[in-house]
Amino acid sequence: MLSAQLQTYLAEMKISATELQQKQLIGFVEMLAKWNKAYNLTSVRDPEQMLIRHIMDSLTVSPYLEGQRFIDVGTGPGLPGIPLAIMNPDKQFVLLDSLGKRIRFQKQVQFELKINNIASVESRVEAYQPDEKFDGVLSRAFASIQDMLSWCHHLPTEKGIYYALKGQLNEQELQQMPAGFSLVETIVLHVPKLDEQRHLLKIAKQ
Repeated sequence: MLSAQLQTYLAEMKISATELQQKQLIGFVEMLAKWNKAYNLTSVRDPEQMLIRHIMDSLTVSPYLEGQRFIDVGTGPGLPGIPLAIMNPDKQFVLLDSLGKRIRFQKQVQFELKINNIASVESRVEAYQPDEKFDGVLSRAFASIQDMLSWCHHLPTEKGIYYALKGQLNEQELQQMPAGFSLVETIVLHVPKLDEQRHLLKIAKQ
């Protein structure tokens, strides 16, 4: 059931996935549904809704990623980082979260589904000092743009991009962007079966 739905959604979004990638995406949904009962990792309970609201919602960003090294801040159970890592095996993803149970879940996913291009880090974003900076800083439902930029200012390379996944756009939030940053592009995203607004904001240091 989930496999057929996944294939339909991927086709609708014009994303091609190998058999292994499809298995890993479904495996991630199944693990999320199973662990969620004990660990309360997401408010979405139904695996079919997880596929839409978590997997496809994360994958809408995939075509816009530029570079090799990415960090997903406030990743929770690994969203959007794990689906993006599955679909971009040539890129590296650091998954950052301050809650131990979420990190334990991510590590189990990495082990069981054999995802080799993710690394999970338990830390508050302000305290995390990477050895190497990132081409892209991802955040999904993590914080206001203002907070994201002030907490994550030390993470990207000089030419690195912030990718903020947002629902409905808040003009006031955009106007309060801290000095030294500029909005490069606003992309309207379309998630199959999701009748809600989704946007990707690409922000750069000036």
